[in-house]
Amino acid sequence: MINRRSALKLAAAPALMAVARPGFAKEKITYAYLLDPAYDAVTWALSNGKVKSDTIEVEARGLAIPQLIQATSAKQYDVIMTAVIALPRAQERGLELRVLSTALQQSPGGEGGGIWVKSDSPIKNPAELKGKTLGSYALRSTGYTQVRLALIKKYGLNAALEGGDVKQVEIQAPNLPGALAAGQIDAATLIHSQAFRALKSGEFRTIAETGRDNIEVSGTRFISALNVSYPDKLAQRPDAFKEFDRMFRESVQYALAHKDEAFGAVGNKTNLPPEFFEWWFSKSSDVPGTFTDEHAKIIMKFYELSKEIGMIKSFPDVRTLVWDHALKA
Repeated sequence: MINRRSALKLAAAPALMAVARPGFAKEKITYAYLLDPAYDAVTWALSNGKVKSDTIEVEARGLAIPQLIQATSAKQYDVIMTAVIALPRAQERGLELRVLSTALQQSPGGEGGGIWVKSDSPIKNPAELKGKTLGSYALRSTGYTQVRLALIKKYGLNAALEGGDVKQVEIQAPNLPGALAAGQIDAATLIHSQAFRALKSGEFRTIAETGRDNIEVSGTRFISALNVSYPDKLAQRPDAFKEFDRMFRESVQYALAHKDEAFGAVGNKTNLPPEFFEWWFSKSSDVPGTFTDEHAKIIMKFYELSKEIGMIKSFPDVRTLVWDHALKA
């Protein structure tokens, strides 16, 4: 026979479970993004409880480009930041990806895609790179392909990776500034925080801002990276991924609305001044956090140009790869 105390415990159990369930029911979404202080600012609010959710928690981690590529193929994360040019290549290999949002787009300011030389270099213009050596963090990346498009379309160079006017070499991103300073290469493309540090050091200068050149030549602010996931993962937990999309976009908005807080916190960790983040968000890069028809048109134009210069053999209509619940606006 159940005594009064036991009966009270049983009666209270559903209420206790109802209170406890939200805390225990939160699903985890793992997210991998490009390892750079700029993107640490993008995800700061997401990772520090400033953007909240009752249903999911997001575990975000920065990875270097080679790790991102490997993790994408291995389906190691629920959501991963992937280069635009990787989508056709993934499809060729039978790896199905679905686009959740645009993660990185050229800013109207057109900076961040610079070609750098030493401050005392005689090279004044990219056309003078003929016969010289240009170093890149990843020769087959979307960002570097956009640099090559500017060299071809604006400056008239044969920028083929093999047998062109310019010798192009791949050097691990952290070693690029040192290789340029030591004279091992004549010019370099630097990424995000490297470009800002080069700008402030006085040791290097730009001979072109290829983002600005591409805007001038094609009228397009190219998109470099997308947040993607996998059809099976999306089918299993659609509501969790919808919530991730919302939180990601709000994380960007939080950073821009609370610059002192977000830029200061990330700057203290990375030894970068708030000025870097101001420059990156205002002159170098946009992080829309949505995927619109305009984004699709930009990517299709980039695919056409990439095929023209032999970077991809074929490409799908990117609209067919967009998740049904991706944020449109």
